[in-house]
Amino acid sequence: MTSPDQTPSQITVHALQIGDRINTAGFEGEVLSGTPLALRVGRAGLAVVFRYGAVVFLGLTADQEAEFLERLHARCAGKISPHEEEWAKVQIVREGGEPIPVGGPILVQDMSLQRLLVVADALAKSVVLAHDEKEVANVFDTIEPFARELATSGQSSKSRTHLLKLLGNSLLVQQHVAGRVAVDEKPDVLWDRPDLERLYARLEDEYELSERVEILNRKLEVISDTATTLADILEAKRSLRLELIVIFLIAFEIIVTAYEILSRSGH
Repeated sequence: MTSPDQTPSQITVHALQIGDRINTAGFEGEVLSGTPLALRVGRAGLAVVFRYGAVVFLGLTADQEAEFLERLHARCAGKISPHEEEWAKVQIVREGGEPIPVGGPILVQDMSLQRLLVVADALAKSVVLAHDEKEVANVFDTIEPFARELATSGQSSKSRTHLLKLLGNSLLVQQHVAGRVAVDEKPDVLWDRPDLERLYARLEDEYELSERVEILNRKLEVISDTATTLADILEAKRSLRLELIVIFLIAFEIIVTAYEILSRSGH
């Protein structure tokens, strides 16, 4: 895991979200862990693949990453382009060394597989949250003018097609985000290594995983309420259109009847 800018006591971690789902069944290679799927790459590199669409590379070169991503291409559903990505450093703690500044490397006692799996889990969740945050922000940017118009005039001037697209985008983001990755769930490795709870808690705090998912859930509730409002407006517009059609038919019938009466009286 060494390179010109690395020492054996420090490695680079590169987390990417490449899609909505990755099929991890029957993957060929030196499998070091089944859940999540972790494979040895090269002499000392590690690739950790998560079913919810994320992959984390630890100590790999750019060429090794590109080759591994090519292997994942056919296994990935709902591909994301460009990939969402995040970088970090993992460094072994040296007793008596200089203190690590805020935002510096992730400090670990050793580069054991279990510790690296905990790091990979946190980075994978962080990168997926980053993508979901962007998706939700885009929907908010779309529904804001609609909400402002409702607040100002009490009605929407948008066409039925526009409202249907807005409703579809709202539902699509809800479907993509909700339940894609259980951020509150701890990595499986902690069942066998409870001593690593401290490391995971530190990473969870560093990347604000719980806080971010709570904010995301609140925003999803707003999107859900907006989707309900959109559905109500569409139904109201449909009912109004039906009422106008009925009124038109009644008026047409009255005109026809009046014409017939006037025609008879003329004769």
